[in-house]
Amino acid sequence: MKSRLLSALLALLPLSTPSVRAAAAAAATPAAVDPATTWDLTLLYPNEAAWTTAKNQLAAGLPKIKTFEGTLGQNPASLLTALDYIQTLTLQFTRLAVYSSLKGDEDKRVAANLEHSQEISLLETEFSRATSWINPEILTVGDAKIRGFLTAEPRLAQYRFSLMEILRAAPHTLGAEAENVLSGAGLVTETPSEVYGILSNADVPWPTIKLANGTEARLDASGYTRWRAAPDRADRQAVFEAFWKKFREYERTFGVTLFSEVKADWFTASARKYSSSLASALGAHNIPEAVYRTLIAETNANLPTLHRYFKLRARMLGLTDLRYWDIYPPIVRLEKTFPIATGKALTTAAVGPLGAAYVKLFSDSLAGRYTHLYPQPGKRQGAYMNGSVHDAHPYVLINYNNDYESVSTLAHEWGHGVHSLLANATQPATDSGYSIFTAEIASTQNEVLLLDHMLKVAATDDEKLYYLGSALENFRGTFFRQAMFAEFELAIHEVVEKGGALSGAKLSEMYGDLLRRYHGDAQGVLKIDDLVTIEWAYIPHFYRHFYVYQYATSIAAGTAFAERTLRGDPGAVDTYLGLLKAGGSDHPYDLVKRAGVDLASPAPYRALVARMNSIMDQIEAILARQKK
Repeated sequence: MKSRLLSALLALLPLSTPSVRAAAAAAATPAAVDPATTWDLTLLYPNEAAWTTAKNQLAAGLPKIKTFEGTLGQNPASLLTALDYIQTLTLQFTRLAVYSSLKGDEDKRVAANLEHSQEISLLETEFSRATSWINPEILTVGDAKIRGFLTAEPRLAQYRFSLMEILRAAPHTLGAEAENVLSGAGLVTETPSEVYGILSNADVPWPTIKLANGTEARLDASGYTRWRAAPDRADRQAVFEAFWKKFREYERTFGVTLFSEVKADWFTASARKYSSSLASALGAHNIPEAVYRTLIAETNANLPTLHRYFKLRARMLGLTDLRYWDIYPPIVRLEKTFPIATGKALTTAAVGPLGAAYVKLFSDSLAGRYTHLYPQPGKRQGAYMNGSVHDAHPYVLINYNNDYESVSTLAHEWGHGVHSLLANATQPATDSGYSIFTAEIASTQNEVLLLDHMLKVAATDDEKLYYLGSALENFRGTFFRQAMFAEFELAIHEVVEKGGALSGAKLSEMYGDLLRRYHGDAQGVLKIDDLVTIEWAYIPHFYRHFYVYQYATSIAAGTAFAERTLRGDPGAVDTYLGLLKAGGSDHPYDLVKRAGVDLASPAPYRALVARMNSIMDQIEAILARQKK
């Protein structure tokens, strides 16, 4: 199930904030799992029986929604009564869905977990259908009358933004019968993502290879993430060849699932009278299309900076023929481990510039049982935060591996977590759920703060080079790579919108062209082999409807806010925390712009590129000093 929780008032709360990071899995999993390293879901429901009881109670409460039909325009009290009832059910559904999602991610192999997710998906559709008449009826009541109700009844204040959003969406809202049909379409439009998830996480028979040191490396997604950075170049090449060859075997099938996803996006967009899938995706949060197109234009204009990084990487690795499998190893090896106690101490110290209140929220979160820390068989790969339950503490899943990447991921995900804590404490439930557009700002700012702290405590130049190199790789992965994904996603949607088809082979061809352009293949910067053009099939975010561009916009904004904080600009911290506390109380682009960063303009992207060049200047200065 995609993270599209129902709200009759269009206040869509994300089930989770999936991270662009993919924390590596450990080579071995302890036989016994320490409960202190896992999250405590009894804080949501004491047991699965309680979850089932709550689910059944919610299902039993859905028919009552029909009794409010035709009453919304009678008077302010009748509107308030209906909205309060539906909001109560929405909060109950959110808790049910979050519990099901977290429980399922503990072990994807457990059939009962999958069944619970399917039950929630079906319940979501029924909830959506039960409330499908609300938006058309509010539009019938009309703008003037709704505004009058808001003035007359102060208790409607918590619904103001949601009601205004319904009125704003009038051109894309259909009649009650059509809305009911579209709500029911969720039963099938979610299928491509669900099939992709099962195929890529559970059903593909991943290969195992023997590394130069004799290690047997199983190349599932977590294994690939770990071993693609192997110090031995021949090992890295072998990892790439085995992993991508396996994906290539399923090129046709993955092509069908992604083509189906793009068709579903276009079906929904066209049914709602949007000119494109992009317009539909951005329209949900009123984000100007200029944000998306400026991002892509600025990224392409600044590819020379990315190519400079690749050339510096080749130089530091001692290579003259940089290949795709040479991107992931650190440019300097750091023989240092970061056990979780160290990781917690470093990240807590790093966020110190954000003030004592922020630090307390951060450190208390790390101290409680809100994080699922270590890799386990069947556990979901990667990392994310889930803070959708308004009256419960956020939860974080990572796959901690005692390396610096894991420390950075901890700072990143609990940046999301504190964002949710601040928004939930400041905003009513109707306005606390924020868009991913602002979510990644909170996480990327923490990464910049962590880098600043690590450079201060680094004992040697080589250690500084490692952290600086990690920052460069983060810019590559979160800005340039995600912008490339965004360009690919736009291109494949435009093919379908023009009546074209997308086979697996066609997708590999299109993706390969982008890979070669971004990585300077024609300029001799980095050679892209046909082998890796199947990489599009590895990216789950393509099933999230124009999602990835927000990583790139957010790292630009997060970097800008962090630099102001570190410079000690007057009011910088208060302005930033005000953005986090605002949650989803306004359109995300407007919230960020009011805080001083306009993501529809070239400025923040150019500033990020300037910072990247500054980091490379620092690296080259250290290298020059070491030569003397």
